[in-house]
Parts: sequence; C-alpha cells; structure tokens
Amino acid sequence: MFKGDILRDAVISAANNLYNNRKRVDDLNVFPVPDGDTGTNMSMTLANSVRELEKLSSATAGKVAAVNASALLRGARGNSGVITSLLFRGFAKGIGDEEFVTAENLSAAFTLGVEAAYKAVMKPTEGTILTVARVASEYAVKAKDEGKDALGVFEAALEGAKEALASTPELLPVLKKAGVVDAGGQGFVVILEGMLSVLRDGIIIKSEAVVDDGEEEENGARNAAGEFEGEITFTYCTEFIVNRNPECEKEPNELRLFLETIGDCVVVVDDEEIIKVHVHTDHPGNAIENALTFGQLVHLKIENMRDQHERAKHDAEVSRKKPAKSADLTETFTPAEPVNPVGFVSVCAGDGIANLFKDLNVDTIVSGGQTMNPSTDSILKAIEATPAETVYVLPNNKNIIMAAEQAIPISTRKVIVLHTRTIPQGISAMLAFDPDLDTEANAIEMQKAAERVATGQITFAARDSDYDGHKIKKGELLALNNGKVSFVDTDLDKTVLRLTKQLINKNSEFLTVIYGEDITDEKAASIESQLNEKFGDKVEITFISGGQPIYYFILSVE
Repeated sequence: MFKGDILRDAVISAANNLYNNRKRVDDLNVFPVPDGDTGTNMSMTLANSVRELEKLSSATAGKVAAVNASALLRGARGNSGVITSLLFRGFAKGIGDEEFVTAENLSAAFTLGVEAAYKAVMKPTEGTILTVARVASEYAVKAKDEGKDALGVFEAALEGAKEALASTPELLPVLKKAGVVDAGGQGFVVILEGMLSVLRDGIIIKSEAVVDDGEEEENGARNAAGEFEGEITFTYCTEFIVNRNPECEKEPNELRLFLETIGDCVVVVDDEEIIKVHVHTDHPGNAIENALTFGQLVHLKIENMRDQHERAKHDAEVSRKKPAKSADLTETFTPAEPVNPVGFVSVCAGDGIANLFKDLNVDTIVSGGQTMNPSTDSILKAIEATPAETVYVLPNNKNIIMAAEQAIPISTRKVIVLHTRTIPQGISAMLAFDPDLDTEANAIEMQKAAERVATGQITFAARDSDYDGHKIKKGELLALNNGKVSFVDTDLDKTVLRLTKQLINKNSEFLTVIYGEDITDEKAASIESQLNEKFGDKVEITFISGGQPIYYFILSVE
C-alpha cells in the first residue's frame, strides 16, 4: 500500500514526465491543422494540479486524490485535458476517504475513472485514450483478483495501457496510415510511467522547465479594480479558498448569505473539498471569521480597490493604446452580480472578431481558440464575470466544448453550453437569440441556427501528413470545408475562390469573409474584388477584419 505523500509525489512526477514529453505526444497528432495539441493540453491540465499538491504534507491518500481531481477539473484544457481530469476524478472516487492506496481501492479507482470518462463523451471512439484507460483498468482488476499488492496492480495497469496503445492503429485506420499511435493514449501512458517512477523506485521525475510557460499563474499580479468602470461601494476585494472541514455540517450557502449582508459582488463556488470565495466588503475580518467556521483558509488575498482605482484607470488607458495580443490567455475577470436574466460568454481570438461578438451583445470574451484552448477555470471566471442569472457559453471550437461543459456544475449561474464549433456558428447562434423566448427554447433555436451555417477556413499545414486522402506538406495552404480538409494549394487567391465555390449553393444568400492578422487590408480588398466579380450576383458579400491568428480567412455562408 502507498500513503498519501507517495501518491502526491507520484502525480507530481507524472506531470513533470508529461511536460518533458509533451512535444513527442504533440507530434503524434495526425490532423495537419495547427491546433491545441494533445500533449500540451494534457501537460497544462496536470500542471494546475502540481501547484495544489505541493502544498500538501502528511495528507491521506483520499485527500491527495480529491485535491488532485479538483485542481484538474479547473485546469482542464482541450478534450484530452478534460478526459484526463475525468479519469482522475473517478480515480479519486475509487480511493474514497482511505488513508492508504491499496490493491482494492486502486483497482476500483481505475475502473471508476474509465466509467467517468466514457460517460462524458457523447460518442466514445475506440482506439483513443479511452481504450488505453479501459484496458489499463481491466488489467488492474485482474491483478487485484490474482492477489497482487498495490504496486503489482499499478504495474499491471501500465502493462495493459501499453498493450492497448500499441493496438490503437488497428482500431483507427487514420493512425495506421500515418504510422503512429493515439496521442491521448500515449499521454496517458506517459502519466502512468511518471507515477510508477515514484511508486516503484521512489524517484520523482524532474521537470525540464522551472516554470511551465504559457500556463496561467494563479498567484500572479492582479488588478483588484478589474476592467470595469464604476462606483466602488466597498473598499476591500477579499478572496480566499476554504479547505472544508469534513466535520462541519453547515452548507456553503450559509456563508454566501452572510457575505451578502456585509458586501457585494459575492461569489461562492464549492465542491466536496473546497469553497472558493470572492466578496467586496468594508469588513474583510468579518468575512474571514465566518469562513473559518467552515474550515481552514488558504490563498487569502485582500486588496484596497480605492487605492488602486486611479492606477487601474491609467493602466487601462495605456493598454487601449497598445495592440492587443490575441494569444493572451491570462485575462482576469471581476465577478459580477447576476442582475440580468441572461448573458453570453464567447471564446474567440482576434480583436475584430471579439468586437463583432460584443456588437451582438456578448458580455464576456475569453481569448482563445485554435492552439489556445482556455481552461475550464478561465471559462468559469468569465461566466462568473457575466452579470446574468443564466449564461450561454459559445466555445466556437470543437476542442473547447468539453472544457466549457465542466464549468456547468461548479458555477453559481445556470450555464448553457452551445455546441458551436466555429466562429461563424457562434455568430449565427447569437443572431438567432430571441429575448421573447425562454432559455431552453432559445438554446434549441440558437443551436439550430449554428448548424445551418456553412463554414470555410483557410490555414496552413503544421506538419507533413497523409491525411484523409491528401498528401500534405508542411506550410501548404489547407482549405477546410465544415471542418474537413477539402483540398491543398499554394496560391491564396485561388484557394479562397475555390473554397467559396464549394460552400455556395442555390439557396445561399450571404457570404461573410473574416480575414486574419496575417492578411493586409490591400490583400483583403483584392480578394474581395475577385469574389464580387465571380459571386456578387449570387450572394451578398461582407468583408470583416477579424485579426484572428492561424486562419488567413474564415468564410461563413448562409
């Protein structure tokens, strides 16, 4: 059996091992489009847990597993990161409140982790990380039934994972054709190998980096005055996390009700292990005293908003004069009172696209998209910053939908995640919103509108690939028709015209072209002229400077 400190070190070792091997995992991706690659997303997800685990000492195995699961939930990025967090959430349930990891609860942990991951995926695909995790759990259960100890069960699980990983090309033809194994499955094996280094040999694999670049720093500098202009009613922005006392029978809602009597902008988010608190108040000591009745406090932060207000205004003015960085995922959000019945959060990249969504009444923008998958915690903070009782979330990318959905159970608002997979789908969804309909009816109509729009995207190949019948060389132009590679070319003008011709049919009325940060206004005007000459008698054409990275052009046809 293993005590809590060993399990803690094992997970830290796994995170370090994954960070060290993230590029090797990324390189297994067969889809040639630049995206939020698997190894990077999984590594950034686990990095969120390391910060919390390093604070634990002499905790039970159950406590370590629960803290790990909670941190991974908030840090999950991309589909691979979400599935990883779900595997560990089930893992925590299997360990339960036990002091030690045993053969029995370890085998149960693997089984429950797989069950949680499969349930979360609408259409589970074999030959992926799901298969690798499932076979690992089957080997773990068999080893337990054979009387092996906890180490033997874990070694068996890793053996099963490796065998399943080797078989993934036989289950997914696209992997076999590319001559690679599944990237997510490889990432899971790397995680197990990192854990085994501690469980068997007592060695924590060291990270090759001091800081995980690109990762959000929870303890970094933050402007308490936020980004919103307005009267400051209370002086102190007070934030902390309560590590819940399991013997405390009081409900977190009692803390929320008390805080509302001494301040405003109250946000109380909880799960089985923690209560996360934010409040503006003139009496932070009272907030702290009341919170202490629920458990121990960590990450305590009190900031004088009046003192910072003038500096915040100055910084905001300077910031407005500088070009925004579309790849910035470190924005901070100030929690807002839910004063409106509905509100909207949209994920997008590019100033022009962000402004377009704002013009469509989106309240809060999360910077992100292709190659920049925001975490569940980033999306959750954006939801809490939206002044509405019900918040619709537009992920606008298929690799962000699962991360957004993980925010639903931990938000203080009612959250509806629409399955928008592209920017045009998100725009169409917003245009379909009807304030006279109820929230559920609007969700249905907005989703229908999103599915009616045809999306074209032009980007570049991130790697050499033999994908879906196309021989693709790194750097070539890729034309995507509703997410699928349609053709490859080297001439941008011809690519735009050819893809537009594919998207337009006899029922098409509108063509919207959003050009990216790498396209000059002169180049855009030239292509607009060519499109008007060829298709101007068939559709109404609108050009918009989106400023988005990665995609030279995004086409929307309705």
